[in-house]
Amino acid sequence: MTFPDTLLTEIRSRFSHVETCPFTGPRIFFENAGGALTLNSVVETSAKFAAIPDNQGRDNPAAHALVALIAKAKDDAKRFFNAPGGSIFVGESGTELLFRLLQDACLGAGPDGVVLGSTVEHPASRSAARRWSEVAGLRHVLIAHDDASGRVTPEAYAAHVTPDTKVATILHTSPVTGMSMDLPGISRAIRAVAPEAFIIVDGIQHACHGGIDLTEADVDGYVISPYKVFSRHGYGIAWTSDRLTALAHDSLDGGPDGNWELGTRDTGAYATFSDVVAYFEWLGAQVSPSEDPRARIEAAGRAIHAHEKALTDAMLYGDGNLPGLTEMPGVGIVGGADNPAREGLVSFWIDGMASPEIVSALNAQNIRTHTRKADHYSGNILKPLGKDDCVRVSLAHYNSAAEVRSFLAVMKDLTGAE
Repeated sequence: MTFPDTLLTEIRSRFSHVETCPFTGPRIFFENAGGALTLNSVVETSAKFAAIPDNQGRDNPAAHALVALIAKAKDDAKRFFNAPGGSIFVGESGTELLFRLLQDACLGAGPDGVVLGSTVEHPASRSAARRWSEVAGLRHVLIAHDDASGRVTPEAYAAHVTPDTKVATILHTSPVTGMSMDLPGISRAIRAVAPEAFIIVDGIQHACHGGIDLTEADVDGYVISPYKVFSRHGYGIAWTSDRLTALAHDSLDGGPDGNWELGTRDTGAYATFSDVVAYFEWLGAQVSPSEDPRARIEAAGRAIHAHEKALTDAMLYGDGNLPGLTEMPGVGIVGGADNPAREGLVSFWIDGMASPEIVSALNAQNIRTHTRKADHYSGNILKPLGKDDCVRVSLAHYNSAAEVRSFLAVMKDLTGAE
């Protein structure tokens, strides 16, 4: 079920460049997996804090205010993650934070054991796990994902986890297949055999779709990139459990115990994530009568999922007299069309047509999509399918049914569908 038109209009009004590109003019934005649109409140907050000259840690009112804003943002992030304990901190990017968490987990847990992951993962976690397992004297074991569904299951982890598993990595949602993993189920499968393993999760693609619950997930690290969840570039956010924080990690000699941050952080980064959390709470209030902030975040996640499913179903199966991708000649769907794990993303190919040509044709009609190639980012998904590339169409909850219809009309002409 999509959002009512009045609510969707209000949602869209809260984002910058919903209908127009600042460089090319009017366009439909279906490249959200590459970086979501930015909240207007984030733009305003970024400008405000970019102009503030004061630093944290001084004895003056401005410095005290900055410290209070950072503390609030950490509390807001914990509410967003549903993680009442642990630590929140920002870094250079989501990728950088995954490397840091896996470095500490591997060095703290090794040697003589296993770092367990899967082939569906983004190279951020796979590369970090490979590098730091080698340094720590651990074996890096990758579970093969299911090519047909584009995901890896708890059962697959259960078949490979061993008592000497020291560290495990999980991808929450794939940016290529668009499929989400059963995070709590995978975590339970790991803990049933290796209860003390450090579990690190790449949540970068999943975050904008809502539905993060680290209390249920029972993991030790969760990383997101805020530019993919309505904030801006230039920082990543990590949550870490107390036991991961207790491991030795890079820090200044004589500094406070448990401190993850190196140097003075950008207060504006923290403050803009408070804007993101406030937006989820606002949206939840539009679709739920609850007064509880966390309940509103959960309601927003459910509503986002329902809206995006309606849009991807229309894209796959058609809308009115417009055929869907599944009805167009030569079209194949990564992960299969009928896949309940899909989160706001459809990747496809057309037999006999190079994906960059399709993306160019859509661009010519002011529809922004993206080519995924069988390179170091997406080869793990595409090569087993025998594909050199695919077209990724990634939605967010501010996209509309009318935009999907425009996409289908272009695709109908492009494929010669009836």
